[in-house]
Amino acid sequence: MSKQQGKVDIVGAGPGGLAYLTLAGKSLIVQAEVLIYDALIHSEILTLATEDCVRLSVGKRGGQPSTPQDQINQLLVEQCQQGKRVVRLKCGDPFIFGRTAAELQMLKRHGCAAQVWPGLSSVFTAPLLAGIPLTDARLSGSFVVISGHAPDLINWSAVAHIETLVILMGTQTLSTIIEQLLRQGQDPARPIAIIRRGGWPQQQVWVGTLATIEPQIQGEVLSPAVIVVGEVVTLRSSLEVAAPSHLQSAEDFKRVSPANDVLLSRSLSMTDANRPLAGKTVLVTRSASQAKGFCDRISTAGATVLEMPAIEIVPPSDWSELDDAIATLEKFHWLILTSANGVNYFLDRLIENGKDLRSLSHLKIAVVGRKTATTLKERGLQADFIPPSFVADSLVEHFPQQDLRDLPMLFPRVETGGRDVLVAQFKAQGADITEAPAYQSQCTRSISPSVLEALQTRSVDVITFASSKTVQCFCQLLQHTATAAGQNWLQWIQQAQIASIGPQTSATCEQLLGRVDVEASEYTLEGLIQSILDHCIKPEANILNKE
Repeated sequence: MSKQQGKVDIVGAGPGGLAYLTLAGKSLIVQAEVLIYDALIHSEILTLATEDCVRLSVGKRGGQPSTPQDQINQLLVEQCQQGKRVVRLKCGDPFIFGRTAAELQMLKRHGCAAQVWPGLSSVFTAPLLAGIPLTDARLSGSFVVISGHAPDLINWSAVAHIETLVILMGTQTLSTIIEQLLRQGQDPARPIAIIRRGGWPQQQVWVGTLATIEPQIQGEVLSPAVIVVGEVVTLRSSLEVAAPSHLQSAEDFKRVSPANDVLLSRSLSMTDANRPLAGKTVLVTRSASQAKGFCDRISTAGATVLEMPAIEIVPPSDWSELDDAIATLEKFHWLILTSANGVNYFLDRLIENGKDLRSLSHLKIAVVGRKTATTLKERGLQADFIPPSFVADSLVEHFPQQDLRDLPMLFPRVETGGRDVLVAQFKAQGADITEAPAYQSQCTRSISPSVLEALQTRSVDVITFASSKTVQCFCQLLQHTATAAGQNWLQWIQQAQIASIGPQTSATCEQLLGRVDVEASEYTLEGLIQSILDHCIKPEANILNKE
């Protein structure tokens, strides 16, 4: 059998979220086995890739750590030669200041199949979404695009008098650019606009003149930005341009095709009135394997979702205790499951040990939480008991069997870090409960560049926590990252609302973050979403002094 032929597709991701990605780009990302992407790629687009797709961030952000270009070139060749379907994802359009030529030449030199796919460039989209036309019958019959990265290399005498200038990568050299334009005889009153994050919910626009713009932006974080110089900037005040709404979710976008664009039209036409989180950025800290449905529901409400998995769910360090329990299932009367992870890892291990669901026919099953019960049902089993409140304390308090003396129970659970109240209370009533590690949760070690930038620029509006462990790992990860950068991580989140799934998680937030702003009334993910929605729909409510 012949080895699969590898291929590299170099794809333009556009300036922001899913709304600006081409259908061709969508299709290629969904099929990718390896995704090699730049730092400014929107997290919505990254969620299109399948769970088993290898994601490799290479940075490519001015002033931030980035993978050297020759290493990126070599990485593309290596992955392609392994027979992988590789997508090299670049911001905007690949052929506009994207160093795509160097990557293509390297791939061709090594006999690797490669193709380039266009994307919407911020050259055009950022001015449009700021209400600035680049051409106008009266004010501008032409425009020129310039890289501001090295202004001393620009022939300013040739470009300064063109009616409209569009400058990329020019925020760090803005003083030099203005100086060069004035030196060429430009009027200090010539209009200028700086458009930061065009096409993102965090889009900001500063408008002034060559003489007045710099005092306006003192202390502001500008990059990434597009600069427009010319009389067309004056049209912004009279032109109202509404940016298209984001798509409902990555799952919706995956279903869009040229033959089925009804969903796309419906998603883009949704108004802010029925998308109460429009304009908000929500940071989700759940593990990547658990976050999908939660993120999709938040995205459906209009928010930009950033995923920062604070924990990873992995097998236990040792299976022996669970294997011993599975080998002696006949001795247990009750099976206790308190999480979807516990359900899946226990049942998967049951099957690996040569058994199936029939081995559980004599057991009664008690679960904590609607999500746990749903996961159990999806695996072909029905819970015998679900307590009225979705916490472990309620399971013990309302347990249907009164006499627990010597009652044999099996509790597959997280290896470390879980609450011990359930076990302690059952044992206090005389139950014979066997704990067996079925999985473990561990802190992740890195933050994606796009999430780190959102935190550092105070662009996150809400941070969600679904367990005490995620709070602990989140704080640990941010503290480590900030210390390395010589910064105070608490300042990164001081403007964000802290949203907790329930009392125990809230207690950890209070302990480590000093506050909790939103707590779910019902201790479920649905309850957490609803509480966030209630806050956004009723902004007059003082959530800092909740009863």
